[in-house]
Amino acid sequence: MRRVLTTALASVALFGAVEAHANYTQTKYPIVLVHGVTGFNTLGGLVNYFHTIPWNLERDGAKVYVASVAAFNDSEQRGAELARQIVPWATANGGKVNLIGHSQGSPTSRVAASLRPDLVASVTSVNGVNKGSRVADVLRGIVPPGSGVEGGANAIANAIGAVINLLSGSDNNQDGLAALKTLTTPGTAALNSRHPWGVNTASYCAKSSAVQNVRGKTILYYSWTGNSAYTNVFDAVDPFLAITGLVFAGEKNDGLVGTCSTYLGEMLGDGYNMNHVDAINHLFGVRGWSDPVSLYRQHANRLKLKGV
Repeated sequence: MRRVLTTALASVALFGAVEAHANYTQTKYPIVLVHGVTGFNTLGGLVNYFHTIPWNLERDGAKVYVASVAAFNDSEQRGAELARQIVPWATANGGKVNLIGHSQGSPTSRVAASLRPDLVASVTSVNGVNKGSRVADVLRGIVPPGSGVEGGANAIANAIGAVINLLSGSDNNQDGLAALKTLTTPGTAALNSRHPWGVNTASYCAKSSAVQNVRGKTILYYSWTGNSAYTNVFDAVDPFLAITGLVFAGEKNDGLVGTCSTYLGEMLGDGYNMNHVDAINHLFGVRGWSDPVSLYRQHANRLKLKGV
């Protein structure tokens, strides 16, 4: 009898643990993943920008949407597109969403939160361009304004954007030059002057706090980032990021964005062995020793515990 009772209690405990794990990522409001420049939600249903991340959030309770905004455009325009997209998702799920943006997806999410603070519970930046990218600064300096080179580069970016539109089933307006300008240090500073919440501009490496009052609405702001450009010898993207990372002249960076530039709201961690592409679990999961998927899952649980 004692053995039967012990087994029964163990089964109940195990069932409780499984249930707790099954609800680990079940936030009150759905999570919306927002891609960066050159990005998409999915290409033909075969390649996903956030590789395996939506599934790993959904398997333990989260409801996840993946936004599809312009692959190439300024953050203001992308943010306006995102603000329109989240309306039906928020309306169908308690009235709000949790935005998690990678790279340019961070300022894009910040603009959307500024435009529709009534619909946004939290904004999270993953390797986000919140104070500009020195890589964008260098490219803007190399490409003379008004030149044929600028026009040609813009045409190529727009053509790539058109292909992304076709493969992802989108019809977003593409503007490669606007994308470059908005990611420079001056371009981001101008954006921050209009949408300042969560960004401390007192100095380059100044941090902020999670709770922000945005036009009378409380929104939580968070961020995390990797600080290594080259993380895996088998990742074909890493040599490119190692080269672009040279422009930071010793500053910790992920190959495209300096560590201090990524700070938004409460900084959850800036020492992860991830580069800019590792942060979305690409190239198809070939990455450094830090596990980006676990960071998204842990953050979903954090949001759940915060009641959002």
